[in-house]
Amino acid sequence: MMDTILPADLVAAARRVVDTNRAAGRTVAVAESCTGGLVSAAITEIPGSSEVLVAGFVTYSNEAKVKELKVSGDVLETFGAVSIATAWSMAQGALEESGADVAVAITGIAGPGGGSEKKPVGHVVFARAEKDADPDVVVADTREFGDIGRGGVRLQAALCALELLLPGEPAAPEVESP
Repeated sequence: MMDTILPADLVAAARRVVDTNRAAGRTVAVAESCTGGLVSAAITEIPGSSEVLVAGFVTYSNEAKVKELKVSGDVLETFGAVSIATAWSMAQGALEESGADVAVAITGIAGPGGGSEKKPVGHVVFARAEKDADPDVVVADTREFGDIGRGGVRLQAALCALELLLPGEPAAPEVESP
């Protein structure tokens, strides 16, 4: 039995990410905002994760998104921090800055405050970028988890992000570039 403070389902999902990516010879990176490092923490719970996880970026502020992931200030100003455009830019930035084979970004509104009519608490956006993929094809998805509490939103977002890191799994729907 593993010694962990994280929920069992989160650790199990992280184990699948590490095992399947190790078997596929792929490395991963994560760019996190609303999850605050939870995805990276889950992955690093798994022995041998250093063979798979290249980098985890926690870019909670817009300034960190710009500085660490090279997200354009214009993208943030035009679309907001919680948007497909920002998530896609975060994923691309994590991919480029880390040199990983695949990167997933998560940005959202965990609550209890900060929501709006268009972007309520529980609104989370994900994006996945892969090395050698067409950068004009955006792979992103928005999920509405609802107001299930800050911890609940963060956990569901982390579980979703881990699924997007699995090789051979269908990625989020593709949309045209913002």
